[in-house]
Amino acid sequence: MLVEISTTAPNATDLGFLLHKNPNAVYERPLPYGVVRVFYPEATNERCTAVLWLDMDQIGLSRGRGDNRFPLAEYVNDRSYVASSFVSVAIGQAFSTAMTGRSKERPERANELWPIQVTMPVVDCDAGADFIQRLFEPLGYCVEASPIPLDANFSEWGSSTLYRLSLSANVRVADALTHLYVLLPVLDNQKHYAFGAEEVTKLLDNAGEWLVDHPMRDVIMRRYLRYHKKYVEDARAALERLEATNGDVPQDTEEIEETDRIKEETLELPLRILSSDSQWRTIVGMDVSTSALKTAARRLYLDKPDRVLSDRIKLFHGSLIYRDERLAGFDAAALVEVIEHIEYDRLEFVERTIFYYAKPRRVVLTTPNADYNSHWPSLPAGKFRHFDHRFEWSRAQFENWTTRIAAEYGYSVEICEIGETDGKLGAPSQMAVFDRAT
Repeated sequence: MLVEISTTAPNATDLGFLLHKNPNAVYERPLPYGVVRVFYPEATNERCTAVLWLDMDQIGLSRGRGDNRFPLAEYVNDRSYVASSFVSVAIGQAFSTAMTGRSKERPERANELWPIQVTMPVVDCDAGADFIQRLFEPLGYCVEASPIPLDANFSEWGSSTLYRLSLSANVRVADALTHLYVLLPVLDNQKHYAFGAEEVTKLLDNAGEWLVDHPMRDVIMRRYLRYHKKYVEDARAALERLEATNGDVPQDTEEIEETDRIKEETLELPLRILSSDSQWRTIVGMDVSTSALKTAARRLYLDKPDRVLSDRIKLFHGSLIYRDERLAGFDAAALVEVIEHIEYDRLEFVERTIFYYAKPRRVVLTTPNADYNSHWPSLPAGKFRHFDHRFEWSRAQFENWTTRIAAEYGYSVEICEIGETDGKLGAPSQMAVFDRAT
């Protein structure tokens, strides 16, 4: 599966700086279902083309739990040839830094509108060429969607649901990547990978700015979120708040507003604090939210090449649900107000990613204390503090979970409270500090 990104902008090879991929080298990274590569078949000052090539591992994929539409789907499918949700994930992995819209070497070019042409030899769209146009044209693209016949030797069979797609626009490189990242799964109306509530956050982070005014936004939300009613309602409510407040979401009380403000800074603040201590040689921040990564990069001045922090701090785009080799080998890990945003039945994947695969010597984990919620009269009983929370634990529930984790993965654990303590309700947040036994 190929995605070609070409430009004829002046000094076109600067595209490499914006994509964070060297035109003189081949980038390669293994994924759970194959290998993604990025290379440049042409790279001159007049024209530069970057190709993302996803080489699928069909055998390995067939051993997983696929999202199959029919019993033989593991053996008869178009995964190796069609740009689909697998390519969307590959874009997110290969171009995670580029999607934040920053460039250390060419910061002035990151906000330029580039003449970009994106070509995909094969995409699948069950809703037809007109649907493809209605998705991309409102974003400023000139769309050419050429249908591919079922069989060139039997024209009477008609066309398939496959198209050769070409998109042309003057657009920021980062925006072109996020458009593809969001809309490729919308085209074929399915997601092949494991799916959970984090998809709402990914959608809002990558499409929130342009999805508000998109005439197809309801269709995009439904197809991107696989028609999951609760997720669609959450996304719609968040977009409506953004639309009504021009991006400023009103809070019910000053206390809850302060809690959310602190939450927004939980990626940046620990990095800033840790960077002030010279004993930490490498500090990594990872988030599923590209907007959080953008904010952290901007506030930490990581786009300034003369900053010492840029050599010690690295930002990764990723999810704790999946095993990630980049997380291995660290002395400590901090999960600050993270787990409550993950579906409860998927928490086991996070447990294994952190405590079994990455297994740092110390893990510091915080999460809201549900007992404390009644302290806020404006928060109805049974409701969570944030629309994206999937659960909130009482102190007893948190203690039970941390005790099991420590026993199962060979850690000791100490629990403490964060914030001003109420005699009966505890503190607003609770913290567990895990230390690996060996």
